[in-house]
Amino acid sequence: MKGVVIEKTGGVEVLEFRTDLPVPEPKEGEVLVKNEYIGVNYIDTYFRTGLYPSPKPEILGREACGSIISTGPKVPSQFSPGTRIVFLGVGTYAEYTSTSYARAIPVPASLPSDRAAATLLQGLTALTLIREAHPVKPDDFVLVHAAAGGVGLWLCQLLRWVGARTIGTVSTDTKGELAKENGAGWVVDYSRENVAERVQEITGGEGVMAVFDGVGKDTFEGDLEVIARKGTVVSFGNASGPVPPFTINRLSAKNVKLVRPTLFNYIYTREEFEHYTNELFQFLEVENPNIEIHEVYPLQDVARAHTDLEGRKTTGKLLLKPQVD
Repeated sequence: MKGVVIEKTGGVEVLEFRTDLPVPEPKEGEVLVKNEYIGVNYIDTYFRTGLYPSPKPEILGREACGSIISTGPKVPSQFSPGTRIVFLGVGTYAEYTSTSYARAIPVPASLPSDRAAATLLQGLTALTLIREAHPVKPDDFVLVHAAAGGVGLWLCQLLRWVGARTIGTVSTDTKGELAKENGAGWVVDYSRENVAERVQEITGGEGVMAVFDGVGKDTFEGDLEVIARKGTVVSFGNASGPVPPFTINRLSAKNVKLVRPTLFNYIYTREEFEHYTNELFQFLEVENPNIEIHEVYPLQDVARAHTDLEGRKTTGKLLLKPQVD
């Protein structure tokens, strides 16, 4: 089968497209999926570079949408061959993936496969951030960094859904317009504006009750500046590099809460996964949100996808397609 393997950590040059990989066999509790669309996420670059350690050689990828080809033992009947599912797993940069049914769910008939693949990981990330990392209340001022990115656009739309007042940071006018179209009430261009000053101006000097920060090192100090008393800084990504060590006593100046969550600890059980996935599908059905797909790349162009993503050239979701029409 076709797939993308990395033998060692490094830049995009370590991404090796191959056509001679064996098709995996599903073990107990697993289903074999023929992938139709594969999601590209920033976390994939962390495993590629070694920021997040993982055994090598490795097929990257954490989500996909496709159809079940076969099943291993002890798989519920709802996951029968031919069922179209979207799932979170590992080794999805390939034509076929064997994955646990515990993090898979049938796709509603009304949801196209590309939109399903563009929804699950980033949509669940954004939803669990506003439900658990900081339970957002109506009229809360909230700051979203990289508001025109994949998770950023989901956050803007979900925050609008719950009635928050969202400030988004962007790097261009085009990205600013996109963030506003998707729910941001205000945008701040960090390339030419002082983010902290603008946030204080917008909030009347009170700051924001939550910061959702997937950028990391470059924005963390500013987060501590703009957060309101008893607010929460949610650091969930490292796009500019990991946040360096800091003195925890600094949080006491405003009784600030600091959390560094990962999605998978919010959907650890099957019950949690189904709860949030069903809520996300309900949001899709009721609100019909914009699911921004930046580009669908042929699987063999994975290096270009990673380059675009890391170069901040993208808005919304990047997808890979194993079979090009």
